[in-house]
Amino acid sequence: MAVLRLTILIALMAAAAPSVAYARSCSSDIDRMQARIDARVEAIAAAGPFVPAGTSAGMGVQPTPFGIATVEAKMGEVPVNKVDAVRAAMGQAREASVAGKYKACERALAQVRRLMAH
Repeated sequence: MAVLRLTILIALMAAAAPSVAYARSCSSDIDRMQARIDARVEAIAAAGPFVPAGTSAGMGVQPTPFGIATVEAKMGEVPVNKVDAVRAAMGQAREASVAGKYKACERALAQVRRLMAH
């Protein structure tokens, strides 16, 4: 009887293992991708033309990498549609991660990788 219970318990644990693997969060993948995006934006900013600071520079919050990317898009350094697409895909990845949808998160991050490759 104990052997039968142990066998059933092992079978149940083996069946549950794949679902636990898929239930994981992809927040660390999102963090790594965000770091890649930030580094790419900073590299583009460093390579671009110098733009003097405005009169209110330093009076507010520091710019975010996506804010910098938006300015660069307006200057023609990065296509606006690419900035918007990356921002949207990262938002989808974050939403999927919070919802526990690992596969959807991975698909959104794959979209970001494709966008950054071009």
